[in-house]
Amino acid sequence: MTVDGSILSYSSDKKGVVSEKLKIEDHSQEIVSLRPGCFDDYVGQTAAVETLKIAIQAAKMRREPLDHILLHGPPGLGKTTVSHIIANEMGKDLTVTSGPTLEKGGDLVGILTNLGEGDILFVDEIHRIPKVVEEFLYPAMEDFAVDFVFDKGIHARSHRYRLKQFVLIGATTRVGLLSAPLRDRFGIFRTLDFYSVEELTVIIQRSALLLKTRITDDGALELAKRSRGTPRIANRLLKRVRDYAMVRHQGLMTAKGVQEALYLEGIDDLGLTPLDRNYLETIIRFYNGGPVGIEAISATLQEETDTLVDVVEPYLLKIGLTLRTSSGRKASENAYRHLNLEKRE
Repeated sequence: MTVDGSILSYSSDKKGVVSEKLKIEDHSQEIVSLRPGCFDDYVGQTAAVETLKIAIQAAKMRREPLDHILLHGPPGLGKTTVSHIIANEMGKDLTVTSGPTLEKGGDLVGILTNLGEGDILFVDEIHRIPKVVEEFLYPAMEDFAVDFVFDKGIHARSHRYRLKQFVLIGATTRVGLLSAPLRDRFGIFRTLDFYSVEELTVIIQRSALLLKTRITDDGALELAKRSRGTPRIANRLLKRVRDYAMVRHQGLMTAKGVQEALYLEGIDDLGLTPLDRNYLETIIRFYNGGPVGIEAISATLQEETDTLVDVVEPYLLKIGLTLRTSSGRKASENAYRHLNLEKRE
């Protein structure tokens, strides 16, 4: 995505491989992409990948565009990567934007009218599309058309502009915030879940190979355990450990080196960050372990509620350190043990 905004277009070559052109400080440089380019190189999300592969193969056999696709899951699990792979597999152009940048209906219409037959539009954070823009999506997704209204009152008249058949891929971390009319227009709905340690180990070893750096098997395993089940975090931490290894360990990433590097980053053996631990300690120390409302935790930590709900809580809920009840959030017994805190009666 461009620095100032919103939309980044990708075009396919004859082999159907998406190419990306970025301009940085007025000169181009090679950027190593850790994204897999096809499903054969994609690790994890077995059920979702199988569904998409079948849908792609069937669409090719019928020589028709795919159904619209909605991908749901916490940040960093590969929703954007999957959209790139789908574009590769279909041999179509990909246009990337996000919900908050589509402020007016004209922003969306401008993108839609420039899509070619079978092209793919990826909208990240689709739950944040304004209502006025969302209404343009209904006829676009269902009838491949947009409706314009000219003038007002008794002079009002409408015009329907036909679009080329396109594929919308929406990504969201908060599927419950999508309106029912929009959600129901997606033909394929898949949830991406956290990755296992074994899957993350394979991803880390592949990324290390692409980065032309060395990591031992136990080093990759140790890093995977601390990556919160998320490939994006695994790749980010891999780069930090690579820097540490270059300075302190002659470029070789070992389990000990991973532990030392991530200790400096404030990452513990479960992959918890200082914010994660502060979240748990707030519930335990200030609210006697809960239950407590998310707004109260947010006010105490001086962090945005969305940050806690979208970034912090999913993993803590997954590994059982916090509980979400009808009366609020609670710290589990495992949270007390992990933080070496005693439960007050």
